[in-house]
Amino acid sequence: MTPYVLIVEDETSISTLLEYNLQQEGFETALAEDGDMALLMAAERVPDLILLDWMIPKLSGVEVCRRLRRKKATASVPIIMLSARGEEDDRVTGLDIGADDYLVKPFSIPELFARIRALLRRTEANVLSDGITIGDLVIDTKAHRVSRAKQEIHLGPTEFRLLEHFMRRPGQVFSREQLLDSVWGHDVYVEARTVDVHIGRLRKALKMTGRTDPIRTVRSAGYALRPEG
Repeated sequence: MTPYVLIVEDETSISTLLEYNLQQEGFETALAEDGDMALLMAAERVPDLILLDWMIPKLSGVEVCRRLRRKKATASVPIIMLSARGEEDDRVTGLDIGADDYLVKPFSIPELFARIRALLRRTEANVLSDGITIGDLVIDTKAHRVSRAKQEIHLGPTEFRLLEHFMRRPGQVFSREQLLDSVWGHDVYVEARTVDVHIGRLRKALKMTGRTDPIRTVRSAGYALRPEG
């Protein structure tokens, strides 16, 4: 999915530079030239990340950031504040009112992209940490809990990681080698048949009378989680 970045900047030379470089890197962009427009556009479509200039017309970047953080839909959107104000007090103010990062003008494009990628990785990790529900299966990766049909299921660490991997990609078929790389890791040597053993344990733990086995064996290909769980 293409990340959508809202650029809030009234200086044409800077906004053009940002738009061009972001689009070259595969981002989708939109431009707001003042604080009021920024709030309206963020409400109409929540961005994946906001580049927010401090000194913009109508509402300052500081006030825009403060208002975005008050709204549930935009409370957790990553915000990088851009400013010519490089004093420590200004940086502290920007971060205190809710900006995730603060970059002083003039800045280098490679540094900006490094910070954008770091924030998007962090956001993705937070999203992935939420609970997942597929059919009657529910996994909570934060609490390390699994339930099926509202009954708690106790899994060993490896079986838990296997199930989490499947539930993030329901219906996708994985070979034993792919599962070894994703669940055990590239640097760990484990025989391929070990996957079969842990799949068997996972199936046994998830088994319920009158309910379908959620793990599907695909002959000569591997294993998959049924999309309906």
